[in-house]
Amino acid sequence: MPLKHLSEYRDKELARKLIDAIRSVSRKPARFMEVCGTHTVSIFRSGIRQVIPNQLQLISGPGCPVCVTATEDIDKAIKLAQMPGVMITTFGDLIRVPGSRTSLQQERAGGAEVRIVYSTFDALKLAREHPEKKVVFLAIGFETTAPTIAAAVLEAARTDLTNFYILTAHKLLPPALAALLGLGELDLQGFIYPGHVTTIIGTAAYEEVARSYGIPGVVCGFEPVDILETILLLVEQVEKNEARVEIQYKRGATAEGNVKAREILNQVFEPCSAVWRGLGPIPESGLTLRRDFRRFAAEDVFDLQVPPAQDHPGCGCGEVLRGIKAPPDCALFRKVCTPDRPIGPCMVSTEGTCAAYFRYHS
Repeated sequence: MPLKHLSEYRDKELARKLIDAIRSVSRKPARFMEVCGTHTVSIFRSGIRQVIPNQLQLISGPGCPVCVTATEDIDKAIKLAQMPGVMITTFGDLIRVPGSRTSLQQERAGGAEVRIVYSTFDALKLAREHPEKKVVFLAIGFETTAPTIAAAVLEAARTDLTNFYILTAHKLLPPALAALLGLGELDLQGFIYPGHVTTIIGTAAYEEVARSYGIPGVVCGFEPVDILETILLLVEQVEKNEARVEIQYKRGATAEGNVKAREILNQVFEPCSAVWRGLGPIPESGLTLRRDFRRFAAEDVFDLQVPPAQDHPGCGCGEVLRGIKAPPDCALFRKVCTPDRPIGPCMVSTEGTCAAYFRYHS
């Protein structure tokens, strides 16, 4: 079978060899979950689902940081935006995510000061330039972005910046994987692990998943050939009844991860319980500022009490993030929920599964 989009493959010959090898080795049915939104998009764009054997199934998991952010956290950000003298700074995708009643984009259209930034240090710069404003950065993301935000907090402390705050909604991936498997909803034979998160945390947490649940995993790069090689490595383990953690993304990830980045992260943050969209509260799956840095915690400075969150009753984002529903199974997909009029975050984010299905899945 020809590749769907040959232009997506920098090394077309290697891609063909990997596809042939997967077809040659694969005999057992297997379901592999990618837990990275960038992998989801790459898989769709390059047509990987169409070139692997029918007995192999790829499903998407809770790998989009915008998508797993709970509606309650969005509502808190919106409440902040409605306060006089507050400037909200955030990464771009988040402003379009619907809260219970409105969104940051709608609030900005109504006059709220909501700025899109490319890094936390841009938010620090805005705080210095606007001492009359209380500048709040919406801190979302997995272990990849958390160290950079920790570094910004350290800089704010070093320079005694008094008008800079963060609203923390960080998520830690390994506890979510354990919670996902603990629900018993999925029959999985392998995980495609995110290369960028692993560059920070290493592989120890994945090895615990392999030991406890007997599910192999491979840390994967982001090129289509990386994903094909990862699928081959998983298939080889499945065929041998093995459950190990391997690193395909050796040019970026190591077993020990980035010790310095973790030191900075742990200096500023400590684990806490966090609410995940679709998964609910998960112990030790979020980050909160340590005591020495609480003066930067928005929840300690502002009244962020909000009414109970209300999601759209027909939105299937929660089930999509748990891997038990594909976007076309949602009654709103394409009919009501589109990238121009998103009902849920999985259609908003560029890493969202619904957005990827909408754009690439016929």
